Amino acid sequence: MLKHFEELIDPRQQWKVKHPLYEVVVMTICAVVAECEAWFQIFHYCKTKENWFRKFAGLQLEHGIPSHDTFQRVFQLLDPKELQKHFSMWIDSARANLCPEEFINIDGKTVCGSRDDNMKTIHMVNAWANRNNLVLGQIKTDEKSNEITAIPELLDMVDVKNCVVTIDAMGCQKKISEKIIGKGADYVLALKGNQPELHDLAKDYFKEIGTEVQSTTTEEKNRGRIEHRSYYLCTDIEWLGTKGWSSLNGLGMVVSHIETKDKITTERRYYITSLKEVVKFSSAVRSHWGVESMHWMLDVGFNEDRCRTRKDNSGENFAVIRQIALNLLKQDKTSKMSLRLKRHRCAYDDDYLQQILFSNKLTA
Repeated sequence: MLKHFEELIDPRQQWKVKHPLYEVVVMTICAVVAECEAWFQIFHYCKTKENWFRKFAGLQLEHGIPSHDTFQRVFQLLDPKELQKHFSMWIDSARANLCPEEFINIDGKTVCGSRDDNMKTIHMVNAWANRNNLVLGQIKTDEKSNEITAIPELLDMVDVKNCVVTIDAMGCQKKISEKIIGKGADYVLALKGNQPELHDLAKDYFKEIGTEVQSTTTEEKNRGRIEHRSYYLCTDIEWLGTKGWSSLNGLGMVVSHIETKDKITTERRYYITSLKEVVKFSSAVRSHWGVESMHWMLDVGFNEDRCRTRKDNSGENFAVIRQIALNLLKQDKTSKMSLRLKRHRCAYDDDYLQQILFSNKLTA
């Protein structure tokens, strides 16, 4: 994996460079895997592990370990698109070992701790491969409303061919459906008030469900909560027309009955999709929780919401480093420890760290 970062373009003035960019990036990845979450922690960890880096990571470290200011300055200057490109190269290199037909969930996440004096925060749009348990890519936006323009850029970075892309209502846009179909994928897009005409048509249609509608059901029980879901898919939509949507093949509805000890609630959600089979539609809808799970892992396992790193490019780049670390740790199947405990073990167990970095392959 580390080899994919050897060709990163260094933005620094080369005549001033003492610490090669590749070495700085490799040390940072290792340190973040091993529980470090700030530049001074990364420096002290790397200083302690200097001999290990020389022996096992193959680093020359001609001028020793960079200062914490150097670590920070490098990531302030490094082009996030450059780091993301090499991150994507790593994922693409393992494509043959992964499930070819994926549910790729796209959603945004605000890094709350990155709030600056102007009350602005870093907002990242992420792509999550549900079956493979992998972050595929991410892109920064200035705010949540800009997800509409960020999603097509993210789709250009990620290989989604033969997959099903799921996006919440913010991404329910004609240009986004066109982009997904153009990339050789299918889509399931949540339908809400931001597409009022289509949303009202779906609600009115499903008030009286006819025999031409496909359906299936699922039931889940967890900690005293029972959730029964009914999925409906109408593919006979000549009456609707495409209305400018690429390969629009169906209107979908999910009815969730949630029963707890105290009450029963019912929720209806509506979707548009290029899919024609209700079972695959239901699987795609259920898969979308995966990206929320990934956000939870970043917050609980990596304290992302508490991260104050935000100057210049450092916040976006550090978010990519966290996701590299998440992918590496998720591939370890030898332990059932939580992400937090895995990171803690990497901090003191060099053999385990070596296994995480060099032994685990990206596989389904």
